[in-house]
Amino acid sequence: MKKTAAFLAGAALCALPFAAQAERGADGALKILYWQAASTLNPYLSGMGKDVDASALILEPLARFDPEGNLVPMLAAEIPTRENGGISADLTSITWKLRDGVRWSDGTPVTAQDVVFTWKYCTAEGAGCAAANVFDGVADVVAADDTTVQITFAEPTPYPYLPFVSSTVPILQEKQFADCMGPGMAACSAQNFAPIGTGPYVVKTFHPNDVAVFTMNPAFREADLPHFSDVSIKGGGDAMAAARAVFETGEADYAWNLQLAPDVFEQLASEGRGRPVVAFGSMVEYLFLNLTDPNPALGDKRSTIAGGPNSKLDDIRVREAMSLAVDRELIAEVLYGAQGKPTCNVVPAPAQYVSSANDGCLTPDVEKAKALLEEAGWSDSDGDGIRDKDGQPLQIEFLTSTSGVRQDEQALLKQAWKDIGIQVDLRNVSGSVFFGGDAGNPDTRQKFYADVEMYTDNSKGLDQEAFLGKWTCAAIPSPQTQWQGSNMPRFCAPEYDALAARLHATDGIEARAEIARQMNDMLVQSYAVIPLVHRGNVSAAAATLDGVRMNSWDSELWDVAHWSRNAQ
Repeated sequence: MKKTAAFLAGAALCALPFAAQAERGADGALKILYWQAASTLNPYLSGMGKDVDASALILEPLARFDPEGNLVPMLAAEIPTRENGGISADLTSITWKLRDGVRWSDGTPVTAQDVVFTWKYCTAEGAGCAAANVFDGVADVVAADDTTVQITFAEPTPYPYLPFVSSTVPILQEKQFADCMGPGMAACSAQNFAPIGTGPYVVKTFHPNDVAVFTMNPAFREADLPHFSDVSIKGGGDAMAAARAVFETGEADYAWNLQLAPDVFEQLASEGRGRPVVAFGSMVEYLFLNLTDPNPALGDKRSTIAGGPNSKLDDIRVREAMSLAVDRELIAEVLYGAQGKPTCNVVPAPAQYVSSANDGCLTPDVEKAKALLEEAGWSDSDGDGIRDKDGQPLQIEFLTSTSGVRQDEQALLKQAWKDIGIQVDLRNVSGSVFFGGDAGNPDTRQKFYADVEMYTDNSKGLDQEAFLGKWTCAAIPSPQTQWQGSNMPRFCAPEYDALAARLHATDGIEARAEIARQMNDMLVQSYAVIPLVHRGNVSAAAATLDGVRMNSWDSELWDVAHWSRNAQ
């Protein structure tokens, strides 16, 4: 284990220089593998990494976060601050200036009106926009002139860097998306599969849940970028196959999200054809417990507030018992090694946001878990090892994406819950489906047609307001939102929403961090969200690939325009 830790630490510290190129596109084709295939190239329909990253080659926000979590301008000329006059003295507005001469890939100019349109697009009634919570508190967005955008907030907003910041909230071209407002948002396949953008690439071909092929944007503002003429992002398969394609066969230049057992990862990386690309940010492997009833008999009300509570998980004592039974240290050590560490927090980083109030979860307590279930009325009345109550067995369905590590993780959790008298039925579906945004598919994480589901999530940037806003009442997916939304467990607490409102209005890092810790604690102590492992971002780059910098705070492909081929 120590050998693996040292190996990955060395990989994380390796900073390869950008290679100078005489001519844009001179390095030919770049082959990327995402074993969870992109379902759309419009991040407003998904928000998941596989879709956001593919979209990031085309679409750009006003600003992004760099690998250290710092804001860097993209379509904006600079980052507005109080010092430069970009943020009003009363904190009720922020003014962004666009870069000079930025054009869409079709050659037309990017204007402030496109920014205004993007706000209206995401917040239109019935839109089901995945980034809707980013615009909470925005009273208006106006174009002061062709290159000046003013965002006005309904109240003083000390942290105004949510709208149009990060790869999840890029600018769309009004001309292309004007007819895709409201409920028709998801139906605009031509636009969602081939958006016109400002990034280094344009869409050449896109086959949802399979492959996306990009070629250079002739209107890209950097005359000597990108270095690669074409990029393909192939989806499907699994993390093992993706890793082998870089480390063993050399068939790919980059492989994303290598959630592999530590000994397997180290063995593959030792082949010498590639190197790990590693960084720790705020990524956590979570369990989400469905507080609503997933019974198929409910029809359209299934897994919705209207369908009523989940009779097996509605009692907080049952949820707490499930958390107490889990050995997080075992899961982290056996399945993640140096790539993960056990955590009790929804927010594990940055340090000033981390709570110490929940550290007791690191020590499992099976006897206390059993006692809580007894208190809640769940006992083994017939001696078959499975608890029951009012004739109903304590039987849950546990859903996640298809992945070797995740299925091993499911098995460990199933055994832990079996030990306290809970029967667990395991199910897994393709990551392309599970993390997809198809409102018609029953197997997405948003539909949550199960009792428990498991996946990884993380914040964009160091500030935690947008991330913690994922669990407000308004963020619950439902048929009314085209099943978009980020509050998978359907957790809804007025006290939590009040804290979210306070965080939005609070100035100063320490004061904001204190509220964020309170929100973290409320989520953790509801046991609707159960953190398991604080994961590192781990991918692989071919030895011939230069310029790759892992970014834990934004899109992993945030600076793909700077990637280049060396002479090896």
